[in-house]
Amino acid sequence: MPNPQLSVFQTFKTKSKELTGEAIRQRGIVMHLALETIPTKKTRTAIAHKLAERNGTTWQNIYSGIFRDLDEILLPLKIVEEAGRLPIKRGPKALQEEGVPYYQLTEGGLLVAASLEEMEEEREKIIEHFFEKNSNSKDKDFKKSILILLNVAPIFISSILRKYVEAYSIGKIDHLIPFDANSVKDALDESIIIQRELLEGFASLANSDKEPIINFLKSVG
Repeated sequence: MPNPQLSVFQTFKTKSKELTGEAIRQRGIVMHLALETIPTKKTRTAIAHKLAERNGTTWQNIYSGIFRDLDEILLPLKIVEEAGRLPIKRGPKALQEEGVPYYQLTEGGLLVAASLEEMEEEREKIIEHFFEKNSNSKDKDFKKSILILLNVAPIFISSILRKYVEAYSIGKIDHLIPFDANSVKDALDESIIIQRELLEGFASLANSDKEPIINFLKSVG
């Protein structure tokens, strides 16, 4: 594919809240690789078995779709990368010599995993892993802010990650890495400006004025 496109947030044109089959497969691949640590369970066939079990179908029915998603989309976009090869004793001689590939998420892939609502419970661990892999990042304040906000405002960070990955998916930004303040600024829309105004305004209030604002937000939220 000359222009592969990430589809984890892709929905049907007539059903805007229903994910396409391609989106469901790509989400499944990313989530599986985000959680699995055993190499033998991270091959194409193992991924197909896991997703088939989850979706109530046979692995043969979805293997070709998973093969295509990996080879034509997730690998070229550097969301997934080959982590190594497992030796096999049966099959074509060339395959026995080369081994069967197994996969892992790249740094960009970790961001995609963290952006998915299904990964809510694992999001903090995934982001911590992401920053461990990005230990040479110069933007230390950005890293610290993200990790703090994950604890005090997890829905806010979830929203930022989703908008960031969606912006990449539709071509609004052309990269996932580096993930820093400038790249996030390019990806986000008007909603972040509204949230920033609220935060700055609230911080400037006297303590006596904060309580009614908190009560109001609770009542409408």
